[in-house]
Amino acid sequence: MAIDMTKIRARKVALENRGGGASHFWRPQDGEQTIRIVPTSDGDPFKDFWFHYNVGNNSGFLSPKKNYGEDDPLDAFVRKLFNEGTEDSVKMAKSLMARQRFFAPVIVRGEEDKGVRVWGFGKTVYEQLINLVLNPEYGDITDSETGTDLLLHYGKPPGASFPLTKITPRRRPSVLCDEAVGGSARCAELLENIPDFTNLFERKSPAEVGDLLDAFLLGDDGAEENSTETTKYGGNSTETTPPTTTSSVDRAFDELMSV
Repeated sequence: MAIDMTKIRARKVALENRGGGASHFWRPQDGEQTIRIVPTSDGDPFKDFWFHYNVGNNSGFLSPKKNYGEDDPLDAFVRKLFNEGTEDSVKMAKSLMARQRFFAPVIVRGEEDKGVRVWGFGKTVYEQLINLVLNPEYGDITDSETGTDLLLHYGKPPGASFPLTKITPRRRPSVLCDEAVGGSARCAELLENIPDFTNLFERKSPAEVGDLLDAFLLGDDGAEENSTETTKYGGNSTETTPPTTTSSVDRAFDELMSV
């Protein structure tokens, strides 16, 4: 059989995005960092995608149904689990259901030489950003001439289980690229090289998702091969493994975004 070039190109994208090449992704470190969300040609710098996690050893993949309106065997399986209504089935459904993540193109102050990168975040941060844009005191925070830099406070408060992100807009508007970082010429270069959001993540067909689900239920990937849920819904094991929690979803997403 001839090589499927579509699959090979998808592998190349996945390799580059996971550290085999220049990474398109950025995530905040503990402490304070200043960023600027850059303008996009379609007028909407915020993108969202839905991901399935916790399926065997996969760090996460796009939901065919939620993103593209295609058949999604995993989504159908999740609905079946919810309809079952038992404690075990609902726990498993929650660990496998598609979860939404948001993204925006940013430059990091002090790291302009790394170009425009993609920042991924959850609903709470997304709501902060939307409210900021809708605030007439700030408006279009992405504007190259009159936009606003954002100060991120990122870290885990005492006693908290997960890190939190607080966004503080700078008091005064500023240009995207001042002369210190190359001025208008550098600005044009940055805006011409915004990562293509349509190719950031590998897209799996419904058939491929079905194969992953089958392997997961049969225990081929080893992640849930000893769970009572797997036994009930297609596996062969008899021992019990605690279902995956939301914290593992965050860790899985970190792996997906790692460089």
